[in-house]
Amino acid sequence: MTLANLTTPLLGIVGTALIGQLGQAHLLGAVAISAVVFDCIFWLFGFLRMGTVALTAQAMGAHDIAEQRTVLARALLLAFGIGLTIVVLQIPIGEIAYRTMGASPDVTAAAKTYFAIRIWAAPITLANYAVLGWLIGQARTDFALGLQVLINIVNIAVTALLIMGFEMSVAGAALGTVIAEAVGLAGGLAIAAWLGRGAPPIKREALFDRAKFVRMLAVNRDIMIRTAALITAFAFFTAQSAQQGDTILAANAVLNNLVMIAAYFLDGFAMAAEQLCGHAVGARNETAFRRSTKLCIGWGFGLAVIVALVFWLFGTTLIGWMTASPEVRIAAEAFLMFAVIAPIAGVFAYAYDGIFIGATWTEDMRNLMLLSLAAYFAVWWALSSYGNTGLWIALVVLLGARGGLQALRYPALMQKTFG
Repeated sequence: MTLANLTTPLLGIVGTALIGQLGQAHLLGAVAISAVVFDCIFWLFGFLRMGTVALTAQAMGAHDIAEQRTVLARALLLAFGIGLTIVVLQIPIGEIAYRTMGASPDVTAAAKTYFAIRIWAAPITLANYAVLGWLIGQARTDFALGLQVLINIVNIAVTALLIMGFEMSVAGAALGTVIAEAVGLAGGLAIAAWLGRGAPPIKREALFDRAKFVRMLAVNRDIMIRTAALITAFAFFTAQSAQQGDTILAANAVLNNLVMIAAYFLDGFAMAAEQLCGHAVGARNETAFRRSTKLCIGWGFGLAVIVALVFWLFGTTLIGWMTASPEVRIAAEAFLMFAVIAPIAGVFAYAYDGIFIGATWTEDMRNLMLLSLAAYFAVWWALSSYGNTGLWIALVVLLGARGGLQALRYPALMQKTFG
């Protein structure tokens, strides 16, 4: 699952790396803030993956084959509905997003070009979330990995062709991602149809079952609020970076790519926890639940240490790969140690997120995320005079607070769930 999830950040990193080779800080900054804008849009609806994993895994644990297929159909309906709404509202969304970022005119102009193209992929991207969640919920991570690899191979090839071959700059980065996502969805739907071959058709009354729809919406609501809080933290981080100038914005974008690589490594274990813990809850198997928790946390911590060591030893080289600007490289290297610390600070947050989602303890996860966000802003305010250093410290505190609070809440929820 870690490998399947790791390929996801490459969609943004490929564009960033290729644009970075053009040596213009404002173009790199444009892709950076656009990546954050789309993270804000798409992460907000990340429940389409996470909620689908949990509900599919629980149905699988309960041996309810019909419900497993129906969960995907409900998720796809919701994904297309939300995606089309985003496309319709693209003008006000874009205006609000880029005004909030407060970047320079050159950065903003290039970013809006990127936005105007990539926004059309919204229904496709969200549908991909649902398909990926459904595959992971059924423990079909082989297909999940294959789809993500397909998306990224297409993205790398097409984006490189458009930027380097056709000199389309940020427009090429956006269009390459749209094409890759569309190819991925076509493949995902084909796989879903193949896995469901021979099964009876989904019944309308099951698809629109009121109790199950209400439960799905409640779980998704809590995940959405939690995700909105996390998005707020990263959007605030980027906005504060932009206010410190194009060089710091670009440098923080490069380092944030390293943080996101680590996050997707570690989030692979969270995805494993979603499936394993969800399956255990559906089967009412406390022993399997505890074993899954220990495995995901233990392996996650070990991987976090390895990733941190890689960043520490090779961070300067990785920075050089992502930008050709000497000023951006120097600025990024000055704050590299925070990217080294981030995986270890965040490992428990990622693991417990997966555990809480799989068990559908989403209300508690939501509330603890809001407390962590309050701590983030408090630390930033207290250290705001330290500039970019204070901003990075606040982000590390956010990561640590999330995991710590969830660990404290875990025993009470275990007692409530299994008695």
